[in-house]
Amino acid sequence: MSWDWEKLQQKNRQHSQQQGGGIPPQMDELLNKLKGLKFSGGPVLILIGIIVIFFASSMVYTVGVDEVGVIQRFGKYIRTTQSGLNFKLPAGIEKVTKVKVKRVYKEEFGFKSVRTSRSRFSSASDNISEALMLTGDLNVAVVPWIVQYRIKDPYNYLFKVYNVNGILRDMAESSMRLVVGDRSINEVISKREEIAVEAREILQADLDQAEAGIYIVTIEMKKTNVPGPVQPAFNEVNQATQEKEKMIYQAREDYNKAIPAARGEADRTIKAAEGYALDRVNRAEGDATRFTALYKEYSKAKEITKRRIYLEHLKELFPKLGDKYIIDSDQKNVLPFLNLGKQEKIQK
Repeated sequence: MSWDWEKLQQKNRQHSQQQGGGIPPQMDELLNKLKGLKFSGGPVLILIGIIVIFFASSMVYTVGVDEVGVIQRFGKYIRTTQSGLNFKLPAGIEKVTKVKVKRVYKEEFGFKSVRTSRSRFSSASDNISEALMLTGDLNVAVVPWIVQYRIKDPYNYLFKVYNVNGILRDMAESSMRLVVGDRSINEVISKREEIAVEAREILQADLDQAEAGIYIVTIEMKKTNVPGPVQPAFNEVNQATQEKEKMIYQAREDYNKAIPAARGEADRTIKAAEGYALDRVNRAEGDATRFTALYKEYSKAKEITKRRIYLEHLKELFPKLGDKYIIDSDQKNVLPFLNLGKQEKIQK
């Protein structure tokens, strides 16, 4: 039985005239009138229309700019679609899974960030077991860190590995323990950037081997320390180590001051001795040469040379004797000699 459209339009016109003309009927009135209509096959047509609308709407989907769509047909991977408006087969045949490939995710180890309405703080009490690690010098360190990653291969991320986040956390903890186990406690505390870089390389290699489809953007090391119960003892050890290094530096400084000074003094003494030896040798050679030349002249005229040498020595000696008195060898009285020199002083 078909719809009685003429009867329905007539009733609508009559109702509009009764309501003052031109006023559309209310929704309640339309529903009541539709209930009174008699038609055949109505529920079937409505069901078919709903099914058609459902299937038509499931064939169109939109992929965001920061994601891709992974299409599965009866559970099997078919293709990967890019951002924008896309089409697929109806629901039940093909299924789309949207994966955000540009978003940077993060996993926290050894602490958990708690975000409130105004601030954000971290708490390490819940996951302290992840941060406790044994260092290479058999000390225990608290090493919290953050792994930031993004999805680089949606297919591997969805289908190759079961529980990707669990695998990521296990591998990240394993790589960090491997790096920390090769270093001393002081290196773990002071060289966090080197540890983060090395741990990232190891973790990325492990994830690539597992075909997890994840790219590690960075590993950020938080403040590294020792457990609370051993903190005072560790501080004392650090203080003693610093005192030791301070004394070593002071000793090296004194060494660097004393040794070069001693070496310089030794070199100066050696040079002075060498100079004195050279001067003595030169003087001796000069004296020997002069004596040889003098002896040659002496051998040519012995008396003349002997007299000349005698006179030269007297010439050098007399100016040094002061007043000179010549006394007769026959003089026997000593009294005249007592006043010598006093007359000159009286005259002056």
